[in-house]
Amino acid sequence: MNTNTALITGASSGIGKQFAIIHAKNGGDLILVARREDKLNELKKELEQLYKVTVLIIVKDLSNLSAPKEIYNEVKQQGVQINYLINNAGFGALGKFHEMDLDRQISMINLNVTALTTLTHLFLPDFIKNNSGKILNTSSTASFMPGPLQAVYFATKAYVTFFSNALSEELANTNVTVTNLMPGATESEFGATSGMEKTEIFKNTVTSYAVALDGYNGMLKGKIDVISGLTVGQKVMMAAIPFIPKKMMLKQVRKMQEVKNND
Repeated sequence: MNTNTALITGASSGIGKQFAIIHAKNGGDLILVARREDKLNELKKELEQLYKVTVLIIVKDLSNLSAPKEIYNEVKQQGVQINYLINNAGFGALGKFHEMDLDRQISMINLNVTALTTLTHLFLPDFIKNNSGKILNTSSTASFMPGPLQAVYFATKAYVTFFSNALSEELANTNVTVTNLMPGATESEFGATSGMEKTEIFKNTVTSYAVALDGYNGMLKGKIDVISGLTVGQKVMMAAIPFIPKKMMLKQVRKMQEVKNND
């Protein structure tokens, strides 16, 4: 594989798939990680034919705690040096915390937080040793606030944002960068799998490609934060968050996440 190799998690669809396409267009080789082998094989075939790059696939469920170490070991066994680590895999679920399945919520924490943290901890020493490398973590604009009806998801994304930002400062004296991507509502499978597709938040979505391109370009520039896919109204709301009484803000966020049954 070449010296422009990216490992991307959650690469079988949505933003992760678009990251893969963008990187391949730039001539970069890829290691794609996801649960669905058929989707990964389709993408591998497409990218190798169109862009003449090398694509390895690793089929893993990152909500399993052993998966990150298994991925790292497989990369090492292949003798591949990773230049870009894109921690994109994640999912959400809509509903009241106490009414939702606990195992699913724990899986969400394992995927959104533990897997991302573990993969970063495994690959970062290699980056530091080479004094080069870029990490891109997909967070969310949900990380700006608590999220009634998605309590665990919003909390995991707050972790991703603060974790990423802290690392960027720890690495300030190196050539290694950590970029935190915070998309708004995006066209992907996330809306359907989380139950969000019928909520007010998902009335206006941007394409996965647009979000991935913003994040990828921000990563190349070594930006700390990249916010992508917000409407003008959403940008105004985000700017106002520090000044809104918390109780009022929580009610507004909850309202935006309630499922609309009419039409």
